[in-house]
Amino acid sequence: MPNTQKRLLVLGASQDQAFMVKTAKAMGITTLAVDMNPDAPALALADDFGIVSTRDIPALKAFLDDFIKEKPIHGVATMGSDIPHIVAEVAEHLGTWHIAHETAKLATNKYEMKEAFKRGGVRIPDYRLVGSAHEVHEAFDQYGKLVIKPLSEAGSRGVSLITNKADIDELFARAFAYAVDGKVLIESFLEGPQISTESLLVDGKIVTPGYADRNYDVLERFLPQIMENGGIQPSQHQDAFDSIEAMLLKAAKSLGLHHGVMKGDVVLTKDGPAIIEVAARLSGGDFCESLVPLGTGVNYVRNVIRMALGEAVDLGELTPTMNRAVSNRYFFAEPGRFHSVEGVDEVTAKDWIHKFEIWYKPGDILPETRSHGQRFGVFVLTADDRETAIEREKWVYDTIKIRIDPV
Repeated sequence: MPNTQKRLLVLGASQDQAFMVKTAKAMGITTLAVDMNPDAPALALADDFGIVSTRDIPALKAFLDDFIKEKPIHGVATMGSDIPHIVAEVAEHLGTWHIAHETAKLATNKYEMKEAFKRGGVRIPDYRLVGSAHEVHEAFDQYGKLVIKPLSEAGSRGVSLITNKADIDELFARAFAYAVDGKVLIESFLEGPQISTESLLVDGKIVTPGYADRNYDVLERFLPQIMENGGIQPSQHQDAFDSIEAMLLKAAKSLGLHHGVMKGDVVLTKDGPAIIEVAARLSGGDFCESLVPLGTGVNYVRNVIRMALGEAVDLGELTPTMNRAVSNRYFFAEPGRFHSVEGVDEVTAKDWIHKFEIWYKPGDILPETRSHGQRFGVFVLTADDRETAIEREKWVYDTIKIRIDPV
């Protein structure tokens, strides 16, 4: 029977966290959502809510201290937001389960994470901290292809792929705008297909219910930005799952993560799987919300909620019950004034379309796309197999006509 006496605090109430709130409520768990935006969509879904920033720790603690005078909180979690350190601090304040503070700290600093991976024998790209464009020039001469990124930003902000020496000064400046302590990170570029993963660590053992092949068909269009265009599952690289999971377990142990959730960015290099980076949180977007549940029947967010509440994880729920192809793809628009979009009714009438969203309204000025947060919209579809899914993707793109007026 569901434990209706328990209450979950969800940090953030954007669309990313809405699925967690819905899942908790379906499990019979009471929810409290907090967000600084009074119009955040998940606030209306939660049983209780508070208008407070998840990054204003003193204000958040003050709100919670007042709240728990009348209603107890039994667990803290989030989805999509890269704040495991805040989840851990708030959970400790409330006396509920959380990952170790050192683990959360390592998972939110890309350089310290790489250092931990190096000590733990995880295959990773060559990397170094730099504080000047001159150092990037020197590394480019050595590797010929570099990724430059801030230490703690998510959503691809400030991340660029350097393939041309003439671009280094500008791209260093972009990344440096988000610099921590005057430093940014550069990495050698790893060639090979990329796979998104999501794993649960249960008492030191790893289970990975989520694998999706990442799509970079718009990479050339947006260079030097590294722009991903969603993913598709089932993965074409199932023969590599055992070696991927073994490397992910090494990564988790390197961070001291023995119980919790871990999102991974994996590259299948000629030498085997390598880890670009991981996050000690559930993914945002459509990975754990759509790709895995629609494709395999597994909603592992349920188990992450149980972990947060200090309950046992039901590993039986992580066994796939079906095998469908699921694809999520994004719309990208040119800069200008958004005028209109055609073909929406035709696309959304299809029963294999499970999500269709446009994130701008007519009249909005569209910026140049420089991060994932500036994509125009998204759709999610299902099919019996990958080939049909890919055909349907093309049909959607051919049907939707986005009209942008020059500014």
